[in-house]
Amino acid sequence: MDLQAPVSISIPLFRHRRPNSYPSNSFKCRRRTTSSQLQSSTELSSTAGGYSPSVATHKVTVHDRQRGLTHEFLVPEDQYILHTAEAQNISLPFACRHGCCTSCAVRIKSGQIRQPEALGISAELKSKGYALLCVGFPSSDIEVETQDEDEVYWLQFGRYFARGPIERDDYALELAMGDE
Repeated sequence: MDLQAPVSISIPLFRHRRPNSYPSNSFKCRRRTTSSQLQSSTELSSTAGGYSPSVATHKVTVHDRQRGLTHEFLVPEDQYILHTAEAQNISLPFACRHGCCTSCAVRIKSGQIRQPEALGISAELKSKGYALLCVGFPSSDIEVETQDEDEVYWLQFGRYFARGPIERDDYALELAMGDE
């Protein structure tokens, strides 16, 4: 046995992996995609993992408020929006990739997103037009706007916790640190 030979190990990167649907790495490129740069479904098939030509493809427009960018790209309706964007070198906010947090939360301005695995937002917020890109499938052409994660978290859980921001109590902190 040659101890110098390289060893290849395959580790799945995503919990909800669909065959040939996600890139094997993340791209850090930030760029604005104009409508003249939108990829045709044929180009999309060859660049982002072999999508079926029989699956409807929808135009997705994401207004990234934090970065001041607008991205437009095509997404087959059987693919996650976030993963398809990454396959096209478009960087969008995310954290868990499982629909459990609110890092990739967006507000839908027009169109519809199907998101059966979005556990990170309540049915109430979904009904108010919020969605998660990491587990969202486009059901039509859509236009969305990224949201501040803390804002969405507060909308969902704020009524269950303290009202308003928590003020720092330096005296209590000093007492607690003195006990150590």
